[in-house]
Amino acid sequence: MSLITLSNGTSFSAEPGTSMLDAALAKGLVLEHSCRTGRCGSCKARVKQGATAALREPVALSADELQHGWVLTCTNAATSDVHLDIEDLGALAGIEAKVTPARIDTLERLAPDVMRVELRLPPRSPLRFLAGQYVDVTSPAGISRSYSIASAAATPERVELQVRRVDGGQLSAYWFEQARINDLLRFNGPRGTFFLRPAAGLDLIFLATGTGIAPIRSMLMQIAAAPAHEQPRSVTLYWGGRHAADLYADPSALLVGLRYVPVLSRGDARWAGASGHVQDALLHDVAHRHAPALAGAAVYACGSEAMIHGARRLLADNGLPAGRFYFDAFVSSN
Repeated sequence: MSLITLSNGTSFSAEPGTSMLDAALAKGLVLEHSCRTGRCGSCKARVKQGATAALREPVALSADELQHGWVLTCTNAATSDVHLDIEDLGALAGIEAKVTPARIDTLERLAPDVMRVELRLPPRSPLRFLAGQYVDVTSPAGISRSYSIASAAATPERVELQVRRVDGGQLSAYWFEQARINDLLRFNGPRGTFFLRPAAGLDLIFLATGTGIAPIRSMLMQIAAAPAHEQPRSVTLYWGGRHAADLYADPSALLVGLRYVPVLSRGDARWAGASGHVQDALLHDVAHRHAPALAGAAVYACGSEAMIHGARRLLADNGLPAGRFYFDAFVSSN
């Protein structure tokens, strides 16, 4: 048995062979995390004292990070008492993942390869979650996948998902070819630590690619409903896709005053908007003073692993303060 101590003084015990993240969750403590497979890097932490052993490959860590004592709490187990340079997330206290039955209430094509799914929960089992979190959905055939919640936390009796078709994807075949209204599914959640931190006085910048807009949609609705003293100074959204059809909704109506910048990486000759990657479009606007300076900003990013890892490094190198980049990387599965 090892004792793990966090930088805020919170401690918990861990059994041998149990990841530090799982040990924390078992004690009711939530550490930053998302994919739980070692690929997204959300649970990265620096070991100040003690030793750990990898249970599986920490894919998201560079050789330099490994050399300087960084680990992933989802892939590493303590082999002695350990001090970690992270804190638990008190905002998630009391929000427990649970298995809930749900029926399909709405199926709507938002784009040829994107399906809007609305799930209806039992009247006595509303889902308590924070905007930005996700759920693991299991189909009637027993196939499970993770989807971000696109609906507002203020309507916990219904859960909206935005599902992209994946070529050869087992659950994609269900959503796009077999799913019917009133089908009975189950989901486990909420999960993840992608949620809004206190934003008063900050410039909030959102980066999304593809269906990474889903949790950000939920966040924008939360901001819209927040009292004046909790409002950020400004809110900007960069949403990227390959082609115009990939930007299948207009998020401008979600929040008064939102500055929305659509970005295409493969726009045709008719496209007159921003081009390339969302993080590059943001830096271009910062340089030309069309976007707020990064020193007073907090960035929330959701989408592909490539975008997340690229944006994290690029923005840190260009003045985004440490600890103000929050993200949820979509890890591919079939």
